[in-house]
Amino acid sequence: MSPVHQFETPYVTSALEFPGYRVVRTLGVVRGITVRSRSVLGRIGVGFQAFFGGNITLLVNLCEQARAEAFQIMVAHGAEMGGNAIVAMRYDATELMPGITEVLAYGTAVYIEPIQ
Repeated sequence: MSPVHQFETPYVTSALEFPGYRVVRTLGVVRGITVRSRSVLGRIGVGFQAFFGGNITLLVNLCEQARAEAFQIMVAHGAEMGGNAIVAMRYDATELMPGITEVLAYGTAVYIEPIQ
């Protein structure tokens, strides 16, 4: 089997399949976990943004970075298992303690081939 795609730009979807491809092997659950917190200075900045209202860009950036990191860890896990795609991908987040949040990206690693 030749690889359909390398994981540098992975096939990842929240759906259960990729149109035009068939799942050759299901390899199992993959996950990427990161735990993040804001620095003291970052918390002060968030406080100022919250005081004036509107979009709290400092927290948006923190959330985006955490999701991106969890995503990349999940993709690497899928590649380690021999997959070239991830289906049923989801995110989850849990506050572990005030100001500290776990972000989890998870899905099912699969090996796909084009339908011919």
